[in-house]
Amino acid sequence: MSGSYRDIRFGKRPLELVVDIYSCTRSFPREEVYGLACQLRRAAVSVPGNIAAGKGRRTDSCYFARGSLFEVETQLTIAELLGYVAQAEVQRIGNSAGEVARMLNGLIKAISSAERKQAA
Repeated sequence: MSGSYRDIRFGKRPLELVVDIYSCTRSFPREEVYGLACQLRRAAVSVPGNIAAGKGRRTDSCYFARGSLFEVETQLTIAELLGYVAQAEVQRIGNSAGEVARMLNGLIKAISSAERKQAA
């Protein structure tokens, strides 16, 4: 799989997720700046970073991206339970994360297939 990770059909979706998370966490209480807000942002930023690494290397990084995506979903749920994020916002971002997850699963399959062909 040659080319840049930007060539991936869904390259913009993970970046949009990062922007959504940053926007969402701006309204978190000040005491969460280095807590939940920071964790959410780091997990969100890891998604496109690991997708780019997976495009350039192998599927392990794509699995890391998927794990980071699950972290985002879990941390958003925690933020909702704490009253930091409205349910509608969690659902909207969760739908976006679900779309990225489906696309990421496809990328993992494609990279795995290419790796098997290369090994054969």
